[in-house]
Amino acid sequence: MRPPAPAALGLLLLGLLLLPLPGEAAKKPASCKHCRELVDKFNQGMADTAKKNFGGGNTAWEEKSLSKYEFSEVRLLEIVESLCESSDFECNSLVEEHEEQLEAWWLRLKKEYPDLFEWFCVKTLKVCCSPGTYGPDCRECPGGSERPCSGNGHCSGDGTRQGDGSCQCHLGYQGALCTDCMDGYFSSRGNEMRAVCTACDESCKMCTGPTNRDCAECEAGWVQEDGACVDVDECAAEPSPCSAQQYCENANGTFQCEECDPVCVGCTGKGPGQCRECIPGYTKDSGQCADVDECSLPEGVCPRRGENCYNTPGSYVCVCPEGFAETEDACVQMQPTGDAATEESPAQPPSHEDL
Repeated sequence: MRPPAPAALGLLLLGLLLLPLPGEAAKKPASCKHCRELVDKFNQGMADTAKKNFGGGNTAWEEKSLSKYEFSEVRLLEIVESLCESSDFECNSLVEEHEEQLEAWWLRLKKEYPDLFEWFCVKTLKVCCSPGTYGPDCRECPGGSERPCSGNGHCSGDGTRQGDGSCQCHLGYQGALCTDCMDGYFSSRGNEMRAVCTACDESCKMCTGPTNRDCAECEAGWVQEDGACVDVDECAAEPSPCSAQQYCENANGTFQCEECDPVCVGCTGKGPGQCRECIPGYTKDSGQCADVDECSLPEGVCPRRGENCYNTPGSYVCVCPEGFAETEDACVQMQPTGDAATEESPAQPPSHEDL
Protein backbone atom coordinates (compact mmCIF):
# COMPACT_ATOMS: atom_id res chain seq x y z
CA MET A 1 0.00 0.00 0.00
CA ARG A 2 1.33 3.44 -0.91
CA PRO A 3 1.74 6.02 1.90
CA PRO A 4 -0.84 8.86 1.80
CA ALA A 5 0.10 12.00 -0.10
CA PRO A 6 1.26 14.95 2.05
CA ALA A 7 -1.84 16.99 1.09
CA ALA A 8 -4.21 14.17 2.11
CA LEU A 9 -2.31 13.67 5.38
CA GLY A 10 -2.66 17.37 6.16
CA LEU A 11 -6.46 17.27 5.61
CA LEU A 12 -6.72 14.21 7.88
CA LEU A 13 -4.84 15.95 10.70
CA LEU A 14 -7.00 19.06 10.30
CA GLY A 15 -10.15 16.96 10.57
CA LEU A 16 -8.88 15.31 13.75
CA LEU A 17 -8.12 18.72 15.28
CA LEU A 18 -11.66 19.91 14.55
CA LEU A 19 -13.30 16.90 16.24
CA PRO A 20 -14.90 17.77 19.62
CA LEU A 21 -13.12 16.64 22.74
CA PRO A 22 -14.52 13.57 24.56
CA GLY A 23 -17.75 14.56 26.30
CA GLU A 24 -17.93 17.89 24.47
CA ALA A 25 -20.34 16.56 21.82
CA ALA A 26 -22.76 15.57 24.56
CA LYS A 27 -22.77 19.11 25.99
CA LYS A 28 -25.76 21.22 25.14
CA PRO A 29 -26.90 24.65 26.29
CA ALA A 30 -28.80 24.73 29.56
CA SER A 31 -32.54 24.87 29.11
CA CYS A 32 -34.70 27.52 30.74
CA LYS A 33 -36.45 24.77 32.70
CA HIS A 34 -33.21 23.49 34.25
CA CYS A 35 -31.95 27.01 34.97
CA ARG A 36 -35.22 27.96 36.64
CA GLU A 37 -35.14 24.76 38.75
CA LEU A 38 -31.56 25.50 39.82
CA VAL A 39 -32.47 29.05 40.86
CA ASP A 40 -35.49 27.77 42.80
CA LYS A 41 -33.22 25.33 44.69
CA PHE A 42 -30.67 28.10 45.32
CA ASN A 43 -33.38 30.37 46.74
CA GLN A 44 -34.61 27.48 48.90
CA GLY A 45 -31.03 26.97 50.12
CA MET A 46 -30.87 30.66 51.07
CA ALA A 47 -34.11 30.29 53.04
CA ASP A 48 -32.86 27.13 54.76
CA THR A 49 -29.59 28.79 55.88
CA ALA A 50 -31.07 32.20 56.73
CA LYS A 51 -30.89 31.68 60.51
CA LYS A 52 -27.61 29.75 60.65
CA ASN A 53 -24.15 30.92 61.74
CA PHE A 54 -20.59 29.62 61.60
CA GLY A 55 -21.39 27.17 64.39
CA GLY A 56 -18.03 27.58 66.18
CA GLY A 57 -19.44 28.65 69.53
CA ASN A 58 -18.21 32.26 69.43
CA THR A 59 -20.45 33.77 66.76
CA ALA A 60 -19.58 37.43 67.59
CA TRP A 61 -15.81 36.83 67.22
CA GLU A 62 -16.26 34.68 64.10
CA GLU A 63 -18.41 37.26 62.34
CA LYS A 64 -16.00 40.07 63.27
CA SER A 65 -12.97 38.11 62.11
CA LEU A 66 -14.37 36.09 59.21
CA SER A 67 -17.08 38.56 57.98
CA LYS A 68 -20.74 37.92 58.47
CA TYR A 69 -22.03 34.39 57.84
CA GLU A 70 -24.90 35.90 55.87
CA PHE A 71 -22.56 36.93 53.02
CA SER A 72 -19.83 34.35 53.55
CA GLU A 73 -18.35 31.76 51.21
CA VAL A 74 -19.10 29.18 53.91
CA ARG A 75 -22.84 29.79 53.51
CA LEU A 76 -22.48 29.79 49.69
CA LEU A 77 -20.73 26.40 49.87
CA GLU A 78 -23.53 24.99 52.05
CA ILE A 79 -26.13 26.19 49.53
CA VAL A 80 -24.25 24.90 46.47
CA GLU A 81 -23.66 21.48 48.06
CA SER A 82 -27.42 21.06 48.57
CA LEU A 83 -28.46 22.08 45.06
CA CYS A 84 -28.30 18.75 43.19
CA GLU A 85 -28.99 15.11 43.86
CA SER A 86 -26.01 12.94 42.89
CA SER A 87 -28.10 11.33 40.11
CA ASP A 88 -29.26 14.66 38.62
CA PHE A 89 -26.85 14.97 35.69
CA GLU A 90 -28.35 18.16 34.25
CA CYS A 91 -28.23 20.00 37.58
CA ASN A 92 -24.67 18.91 38.43
CA SER A 93 -23.44 19.86 34.94
CA LEU A 94 -25.06 23.29 35.20
CA VAL A 95 -23.49 23.99 38.60
CA GLU A 96 -20.07 22.75 37.52
CA GLU A 97 -20.10 24.83 34.34
CA HIS A 98 -21.34 28.06 35.97
CA GLU A 99 -20.05 27.88 39.52
CA GLU A 100 -17.87 30.96 39.00
CA GLN A 101 -20.85 33.07 37.91
CA LEU A 102 -22.86 31.96 40.95
CA GLU A 103 -19.92 32.81 43.22
CA ALA A 104 -19.51 36.24 41.57
CA TRP A 105 -23.21 37.01 42.07
CA TRP A 106 -23.06 35.91 45.70
CA LEU A 107 -19.93 37.85 46.66
CA ARG A 108 -20.20 40.99 44.51
CA LEU A 109 -23.44 41.37 42.55
CA LYS A 110 -26.25 40.26 44.86
CA LYS A 111 -27.05 43.75 46.11
CA GLU A 112 -27.10 45.25 42.63
CA TYR A 113 -29.07 42.32 41.13
CA PRO A 114 -31.18 40.82 43.95
CA ASP A 115 -33.22 38.67 41.53
CA LEU A 116 -30.97 35.67 40.82
CA PHE A 117 -33.27 34.31 38.10
CA GLU A 118 -33.25 37.59 36.18
CA TRP A 119 -29.46 37.99 36.48
CA PHE A 120 -28.44 34.35 35.95
CA CYS A 121 -31.02 32.80 33.59
CA VAL A 122 -32.16 35.88 31.64
CA LYS A 123 -29.15 38.24 31.44
CA THR A 124 -26.12 35.96 31.92
CA LEU A 125 -26.97 32.58 30.37
CA LYS A 126 -29.72 34.04 28.13
CA VAL A 127 -31.77 30.83 28.27
CA CYS A 128 -34.93 32.40 29.76
CA CYS A 129 -36.90 35.59 29.38
CA SER A 130 -38.52 37.79 31.99
CA PRO A 131 -42.21 37.05 32.70
CA GLY A 132 -44.46 38.46 29.99
CA THR A 133 -41.83 38.19 27.25
CA TYR A 134 -40.91 35.39 24.83
CA GLY A 135 -38.65 34.21 22.02
CA PRO A 136 -34.94 34.61 21.20
CA ASP A 137 -35.09 38.40 21.71
CA CYS A 138 -37.47 38.36 24.70
CA ARG A 139 -40.15 40.41 23.00
CA GLU A 140 -43.24 41.55 24.88
CA CYS A 141 -46.25 39.26 24.74
CA PRO A 142 -49.44 40.61 23.11
CA GLY A 143 -51.19 42.86 25.61
CA GLY A 144 -47.88 43.81 27.28
CA SER A 145 -45.60 42.07 29.77
CA GLU A 146 -47.67 43.20 32.77
CA ARG A 147 -50.89 41.49 31.57
CA PRO A 148 -50.04 39.15 28.68
CA CYS A 149 -53.08 38.26 26.56
CA SER A 150 -55.13 40.75 28.64
CA GLY A 151 -54.85 38.36 31.58
CA ASN A 152 -57.28 36.00 29.82
CA GLY A 153 -54.86 33.59 28.21
CA HIS A 154 -51.34 32.17 28.02
CA CYS A 155 -48.66 33.72 25.82
CA SER A 156 -46.85 31.03 23.82
CA GLY A 157 -43.24 30.91 25.07
CA ASP A 158 -43.88 33.24 28.02
CA GLY A 159 -40.71 33.40 30.14
CA THR A 160 -38.63 31.33 27.71
CA ARG A 161 -36.57 31.88 24.57
CA GLN A 162 -39.11 29.86 22.63
CA GLY A 163 -42.68 30.21 21.32
CA ASP A 164 -44.27 32.63 18.88
CA GLY A 165 -46.03 34.88 21.39
CA SER A 166 -49.51 33.94 20.21
CA CYS A 167 -52.26 33.95 22.82
CA GLN A 168 -53.91 30.68 23.84
CA CYS A 169 -57.08 32.03 25.40
CA HIS A 170 -58.73 30.66 28.51
CA LEU A 171 -62.15 29.01 28.21
CA GLY A 172 -64.78 31.58 27.20
CA TYR A 173 -62.35 34.02 25.55
CA GLN A 174 -61.21 34.49 21.96
CA GLY A 175 -59.40 36.97 19.70
CA ALA A 176 -55.75 37.92 19.22
CA LEU A 177 -55.64 39.54 22.69
CA CYS A 178 -58.29 37.29 24.32
CA THR A 179 -60.62 40.25 24.84
CA ASP A 180 -63.70 38.87 23.04
CA CYS A 181 -66.22 36.37 24.40
CA MET A 182 -66.91 33.06 22.66
CA ASP A 183 -70.42 31.98 21.70
CA GLY A 184 -72.13 30.77 24.87
CA TYR A 185 -70.52 33.52 27.00
CA PHE A 186 -71.44 37.14 27.73
CA SER A 187 -69.31 40.08 28.78
CA SER A 188 -69.67 41.44 32.30
CA ARG A 189 -67.56 43.69 34.48
CA GLY A 190 -65.22 42.14 37.05
CA ASN A 191 -63.88 43.55 40.31
CA GLU A 192 -61.25 45.64 38.53
CA MET A 193 -63.79 46.89 35.97
CA ARG A 194 -62.25 44.64 33.33
CA ALA A 195 -64.47 42.68 30.96
CA VAL A 196 -65.09 39.14 32.17
CA CYS A 197 -66.61 36.46 29.95
CA THR A 198 -69.24 34.50 31.91
CA ALA A 199 -71.05 31.37 30.72
CA CYS A 200 -74.60 31.80 29.44
CA ASP A 201 -77.48 29.68 30.70
CA GLU A 202 -77.33 26.19 29.17
CA SER A 203 -80.37 27.02 27.03
CA CYS A 204 -78.61 29.89 25.21
CA LYS A 205 -76.36 29.68 22.17
CA MET A 206 -75.65 33.41 22.54
CA CYS A 207 -76.80 35.72 25.32
CA THR A 208 -76.55 39.10 27.00
CA GLY A 209 -76.99 37.90 30.57
CA PRO A 210 -77.04 34.85 32.86
CA THR A 211 -80.67 33.60 32.63
CA ASN A 212 -82.74 31.79 29.99
CA ARG A 213 -84.54 35.10 29.38
CA ASP A 214 -81.29 36.72 28.24
CA CYS A 215 -80.78 34.43 25.26
CA ALA A 216 -80.19 36.08 21.90
CA GLU A 217 -80.51 32.61 20.34
CA CYS A 218 -81.55 29.26 21.80
CA GLU A 219 -79.30 26.21 21.78
CA ALA A 220 -80.34 23.11 19.83
CA GLY A 221 -82.96 21.22 21.84
CA TRP A 222 -84.44 24.43 23.24
CA VAL A 223 -87.11 26.76 21.82
CA GLN A 224 -88.16 30.36 22.45
CA GLU A 225 -91.40 30.49 24.44
CA ASP A 226 -92.86 33.52 26.28
CA GLY A 227 -89.55 35.36 26.05
CA ALA A 228 -87.43 32.50 27.41
CA CYS A 229 -85.63 29.47 25.99
CA VAL A 230 -87.35 26.31 27.27
CA ASP A 231 -86.51 22.64 26.77
CA VAL A 232 -88.09 20.78 23.84
CA ASP A 233 -89.63 17.51 25.06
CA GLU A 234 -88.61 15.27 22.17
CA CYS A 235 -90.23 12.29 23.92
CA ALA A 236 -93.69 13.82 23.45
CA ALA A 237 -93.30 13.71 19.66
CA GLU A 238 -95.39 11.31 17.56
CA PRO A 239 -94.07 8.98 16.38
CA SER A 240 -91.53 8.39 19.16
CA PRO A 241 -87.90 9.06 18.22
CA CYS A 242 -86.98 5.66 19.73
CA SER A 243 -87.43 2.13 18.38
CA ALA A 244 -90.32 -0.20 19.32
CA GLN A 245 -88.23 -1.95 22.03
CA GLN A 246 -86.98 1.29 23.60
CA TYR A 247 -88.48 4.04 25.73
CA CYS A 248 -87.63 7.74 25.55
CA GLU A 249 -86.19 9.73 28.46
CA ASN A 250 -86.17 13.51 28.10
CA ALA A 251 -83.23 15.59 29.37
CA ASN A 252 -82.39 19.29 29.18
CA GLY A 253 -81.75 20.06 25.53
CA THR A 254 -81.74 16.42 24.45
CA PHE A 255 -83.20 12.94 25.02
CA GLN A 256 -82.05 9.33 25.38
CA CYS A 257 -83.44 6.02 24.12
CA GLU A 258 -83.24 3.25 26.73
CA GLU A 259 -83.89 -0.48 26.22
CA CYS A 260 -87.17 -1.95 27.51
CA ASP A 261 -87.16 -4.68 30.16
CA PRO A 262 -86.58 -8.13 28.53
CA VAL A 263 -90.13 -9.29 29.46
CA CYS A 264 -91.77 -6.40 27.59
CA VAL A 265 -93.15 -6.12 24.09
CA GLY A 266 -92.87 -2.34 23.85
CA CYS A 267 -92.78 -0.14 26.94
CA THR A 268 -93.27 3.36 28.30
CA GLY A 269 -90.49 3.31 30.89
CA LYS A 270 -88.06 1.28 32.96
CA GLY A 271 -88.89 -2.11 34.47
CA PRO A 272 -91.53 -4.85 34.02
CA GLY A 273 -94.24 -2.53 35.36
CA GLN A 274 -93.94 -0.27 32.29
CA CYS A 275 -94.58 -2.90 29.58
CA ARG A 276 -97.20 -2.27 26.89
CA GLU A 277 -97.54 -6.04 26.39
CA CYS A 278 -95.76 -9.09 27.82
CA ILE A 279 -93.67 -11.65 25.93
CA PRO A 280 -95.06 -15.24 25.72
CA GLY A 281 -94.79 -16.99 29.08
CA TYR A 282 -95.56 -13.79 31.01
CA THR A 283 -98.86 -12.09 31.86
CA LYS A 284 -99.93 -8.84 33.48
CA ASP A 285 -100.34 -9.24 37.24
CA SER A 286 -101.08 -6.10 39.29
CA GLY A 287 -99.80 -4.04 36.39
CA GLN A 288 -96.49 -5.94 36.02
CA CYS A 289 -95.43 -8.61 33.58
CA ALA A 290 -95.02 -11.72 35.76
CA ASP A 291 -94.04 -15.28 34.86
CA VAL A 292 -96.89 -17.69 34.12
CA ASP A 293 -96.57 -20.92 36.17
CA GLU A 294 -97.69 -23.35 33.48
CA CYS A 295 -97.18 -26.32 35.83
CA SER A 296 -100.00 -25.13 38.09
CA LEU A 297 -102.59 -24.94 35.30
CA PRO A 298 -105.50 -27.40 35.92
CA GLU A 299 -105.42 -28.86 32.42
CA GLY A 300 -101.77 -29.93 32.69
CA VAL A 301 -99.16 -29.13 30.08
CA CYS A 302 -96.95 -32.24 29.93
CA PRO A 303 -97.92 -34.62 27.09
CA ARG A 304 -96.71 -37.95 28.61
CA ARG A 305 -98.39 -39.80 31.45
CA GLY A 306 -96.32 -39.74 34.64
CA GLU A 307 -94.10 -36.82 33.56
CA ASN A 308 -93.01 -34.20 36.11
CA CYS A 309 -93.49 -30.49 35.22
CA TYR A 310 -90.94 -27.86 36.28
CA ASN A 311 -91.62 -24.18 35.83
CA THR A 312 -88.88 -21.92 34.37
CA PRO A 313 -88.85 -18.14 33.74
CA GLY A 314 -91.21 -17.64 30.82
CA SER A 315 -91.56 -21.37 30.12
CA TYR A 316 -91.52 -24.90 31.63
CA VAL A 317 -89.93 -28.32 31.11
CA CYS A 318 -91.42 -31.85 31.30
CA VAL A 319 -89.11 -34.63 32.56
CA CYS A 320 -89.68 -38.29 33.37
CA PRO A 321 -88.79 -39.25 36.97
CA GLU A 322 -85.41 -40.85 37.65
CA GLY A 323 -85.48 -44.53 36.74
CA PHE A 324 -88.17 -44.00 34.11
CA ALA A 325 -87.76 -43.91 30.37
CA GLU A 326 -89.65 -41.80 27.89
CA THR A 327 -92.02 -43.48 25.45
CA GLU A 328 -94.33 -41.84 22.99
CA ASP A 329 -97.10 -41.24 25.50
CA ALA A 330 -95.82 -42.21 28.96
CA CYS A 331 -92.90 -42.52 31.35
CA VAL A 332 -92.15 -46.27 31.76
CA GLN A 333 -90.16 -47.71 34.66
CA MET A 334 -86.89 -49.24 33.53
CA GLN A 335 -85.97 -52.85 34.52
CA PRO A 336 -82.95 -53.22 36.83
CA THR A 337 -79.86 -54.77 35.24
CA GLY A 338 -77.43 -57.25 36.82
CA ASP A 339 -77.86 -59.09 40.12
CA ALA A 340 -78.44 -56.01 42.23
CA ALA A 341 -81.96 -54.74 42.05
CA THR A 342 -82.32 -51.13 42.92
CA GLU A 343 -84.96 -50.12 45.38
CA GLU A 344 -87.66 -47.86 44.08
CA SER A 345 -87.14 -44.32 45.20
CA PRO A 346 -89.39 -41.26 44.98
CA ALA A 347 -89.00 -39.18 41.86
CA GLN A 348 -86.20 -36.61 42.17
CA PRO A 349 -86.33 -33.26 40.40
CA PRO A 350 -83.77 -32.82 37.63
CA SER A 351 -80.57 -30.89 38.33
CA HIS A 352 -80.32 -27.23 37.38
CA GLU A 353 -78.13 -28.16 34.40
CA ASP A 354 -80.84 -30.48 33.02
CA LEU A 355 -83.47 -27.78 32.90
